[in-house]
Amino acid sequence: MKKFFTKEVKIAITVIISLAVLFWGIEYLKGVNLFKPANFYYVEFENVTGLTDSAPVTINGYQVGLVRGIDYDYESGALVVLLGLETDLKIPTGSKAVLATDLLGTAQIELKLAQADTYYQVGDKLPGENAIGLMDKVGDDLLPSVAALMPKIDSILTNLNAIVGNPALQQSIDRLDGITANLEASSRQLSQMMSKSMPAIVNNVEGVTANLDSITGSLNVATTQLRSVPIDSTMNNINATTANLNHLTAQLKGTNSSLGLLLNDRGLYDHIDSTIMSLDSLFIDIKKNPKRYVTIKVF
Repeated sequence: MKKFFTKEVKIAITVIISLAVLFWGIEYLKGVNLFKPANFYYVEFENVTGLTDSAPVTINGYQVGLVRGIDYDYESGALVVLLGLETDLKIPTGSKAVLATDLLGTAQIELKLAQADTYYQVGDKLPGENAIGLMDKVGDDLLPSVAALMPKIDSILTNLNAIVGNPALQQSIDRLDGITANLEASSRQLSQMMSKSMPAIVNNVEGVTANLDSITGSLNVATTQLRSVPIDSTMNNINATTANLNHLTAQLKGTNSSLGLLLNDRGLYDHIDSTIMSLDSLFIDIKKNPKRYVTIKVF
């Protein structure tokens, strides 16, 4: 009997198994599990830009299936998308599939489930619509504003050109260059002056500091000497001297002492005054008539 598993048969079986494994690997990399059952539905769209096979199908952000194929209906001109959804998912009647595109241009399908008691059958066609993309919204909202802004921008550019072309601007720039040069020269001169004067100033400050230290030491010595002075006895002597002066002043003002009578008795003052006047008259008379008072005899 001729052998069935010839060399050629073994090669054919190996090639078939390899192709099957390759096909399964490619589908698995796309996210399609060939061993997991799925329910298929159809959706028609006007535009499927960015949508590819294996694109996710989500409900509120949760993935419930994949896009399994995209075909063009040559009779109606619609784009038919085949959805492979989980078998546990039931789609209520009135639900729709919305194709949305993100900023990077990647599209996905989001199922908007309706509230109903009846459900679509597997293989039915679901209503589909294209969501307004973010860039479309930006274009619709921004383009009118940009169009209204263009005349203002043109006016601003015209005024800016007029300002740039004004000779006064160049003159101002030249003045600023001159001011900058003067500031640089002043800074250089100040640096030179500081390098020459600062050592002398520092030496003077050090000398003043030394003098202050010396004065502080002298003040400390004086303070120590003042602390050693007998303040209590000195104050007692001053108080006693003040009391004696007060007693002497009271005696001078009173009439019970000779000095008090001499200073306060008006009659005594007048008597002494008249006596002095009499003596004065006597001295004058003696000067005029000395012979009357002095007798000189010659033997």
